[in-house]
Amino acid sequence: MKLPLRLLRRLKDLRLRDKPKTIMHRNELLSLLEQYRTPFVYEAGYVMHTRRFIQQHENCFDSTLWEGHVTGSAWVVNPTCSHALLLHHRKHDQWFQPGGHADGDADILRVSLRETREETGLPLDRIKLVSETIFDVDIHHIPASRFGPAHQHYDIRFLLEIDDTLPVPGNDESHEILWVPIDQVKYFNNNLSTYRMVQKTRSLRCCR
Repeated sequence: MKLPLRLLRRLKDLRLRDKPKTIMHRNELLSLLEQYRTPFVYEAGYVMHTRRFIQQHENCFDSTLWEGHVTGSAWVVNPTCSHALLLHHRKHDQWFQPGGHADGDADILRVSLRETREETGLPLDRIKLVSETIFDVDIHHIPASRFGPAHQHYDIRFLLEIDDTLPVPGNDESHEILWVPIDQVKYFNNNLSTYRMVQKTRSLRCCR
């Protein structure tokens, strides 16, 4: 699979250890959020609150900001949009899409790609970025635990595609990884956030 040059550069940056220029990339994310439109009224509220949080916190990508922090996720579909890839996470004992902490990386699209690569165990050239625009925005509460106090995750999701005929090895963060038919996703995760992404996937199927 041949990738665009700009995406190759972004993926190459996954190997860099230097901390990104937070202010520059914070403004890039704010621009993406400003351009993003959703038919879901409550998600539009999430977008507004996420923009405000990012504007108020220069270190919004840092997981040690215990008020909350920006995270990156990926909604992964197969080429026909008939199935979504879900992982049964060991830590939370629940089914979720790939995603995780930015760990100070202000390029949240790069975070989503990195988390998908790590959690699926697939090389980057097997992961297709469908669009550089935001696919979904969610805010969810993380309860207090031995890892830290209660806080909010401001989760930015991008749409990725993987060939569902490929074996997906995963990693030790998940008990299991499954391609789930879109109509059955609700039996694995029935929260409003997942319902919203399923509805968006159905719309994509109509357009293909």
